[in-house]
Amino acid sequence: MTELADLAADAYVFGYPLVYNLNALQAIAHNGMGTLPATAFNEFGFAQKLATPDDPFVSVNNDTVYALAQLDLSGGPLTLHVPDTGGAYYVLQFVDAWTNNFAYIGRRATGTAETEYLITPPDWVGDSNGLPIIAAPTTIVSIVGRLACDGIDDLARVLSLQKRFILTPAVGNASPSGIPQADAGLSKPLQFWDQLRLWSRLNAPAGDEDLAFLETLEPLGLLDATNPYPDASADLANALTAGLLAGQKRVEDAATAKDSNAVNGWQMSLHLFDYNRDAFSIGAIDSDVWKIDDRDDAYLDRAVAARNALWGNHAYEAVYPQVYVDENGDQLTGGRNYEITFTELPPVDAFWSLTMYSMPDYYLVENPLDRYSIGDRTPGIHYADDGSLTIYLQHSEPAEADKKANWLPAPSGDFRPMLRIYQPREAVLDGTYVLPPIRRVG
Repeated sequence: MTELADLAADAYVFGYPLVYNLNALQAIAHNGMGTLPATAFNEFGFAQKLATPDDPFVSVNNDTVYALAQLDLSGGPLTLHVPDTGGAYYVLQFVDAWTNNFAYIGRRATGTAETEYLITPPDWVGDSNGLPIIAAPTTIVSIVGRLACDGIDDLARVLSLQKRFILTPAVGNASPSGIPQADAGLSKPLQFWDQLRLWSRLNAPAGDEDLAFLETLEPLGLLDATNPYPDASADLANALTAGLLAGQKRVEDAATAKDSNAVNGWQMSLHLFDYNRDAFSIGAIDSDVWKIDDRDDAYLDRAVAARNALWGNHAYEAVYPQVYVDENGDQLTGGRNYEITFTELPPVDAFWSLTMYSMPDYYLVENPLDRYSIGDRTPGIHYADDGSLTIYLQHSEPAEADKKANWLPAPSGDFRPMLRIYQPREAVLDGTYVLPPIRRVG
């Protein structure tokens, strides 16, 4: 590739999370997702049930009922009211436009008492009237809420709580300016670059290093105040297209690469979401332990996280180990039968579950039990006399009753299970707790 195309490939990795995220959040805000209704900016939308395969979202979880708010802080600060959940687990995860997690409210971070906060835009100066401030690093922010729900019998409690999560504009706010839209007449590759240009101007990165990197992208037209792409030279258009393809391949290769640090096939991904290195507010831990050292590694990890698990939490809030292979290193597939035995259950302060996803989209899997995850809150699961738990992963229904009770249905094709560990204990975070392998049994 040319030097300009190489720069474009680097820019794609840098900018993909911003473009993917803002496209996704606008689509959900306008169209909803499953039982998450279409919801105006600066308001909460609430799912009315646990996620199912009708919710085509990357690695969607089936443990909690979602609450989602897309914020446009261009009009000024917002007040957030959270209710007393009586000790029940919930988390409100604050994600900036670039997909950096910068704040947390909830059981781990702030407790479960009734409280109010002020969410402020970048560079805001004013009187918080005594409210604790959640300082947003970008104008566009997502609040990704997860309210633990112990199945259908617990849903009424969660639905009642939802009504008491409230966002209101602060006094004197102006109307938000909205998200500018790219030139729809451009080719798809050039639309990506126009979106990156527009949206990075609206949502400048928080860190000096990121801002400096963005400045290096001037030859690509990304710093232009007006759209340069309809009249782009052939050299620039070719470089942008080649760079986009190369950047896509770089992200896809990294997203599907084998993890050299995997244990028993499990990719723990304890630091996949540590790419935020600059902006920390309430509940987010500002420590080198939770920051990726190298800038370029952070950009690639951020792109991979957007591709594989958009809006994932830091590991200190929840850990998301995933596995693609059995104990022999072979891809997991619905044409075979597997089992996994936990002689020691995952150590948590909240709860854990194992969720089944199809490949390559990482969606929930239709099955006759309507069971998409299994874990410590699943009713009727069978523990052995020694307290161990064996889970059966296969496409066909097991004949034995105890196996059916512990069956996590798999698709007919390839699959990737993901374990979720909410409020993990130190043994998970320091690696002393080791997940068992998935064994092929048929």
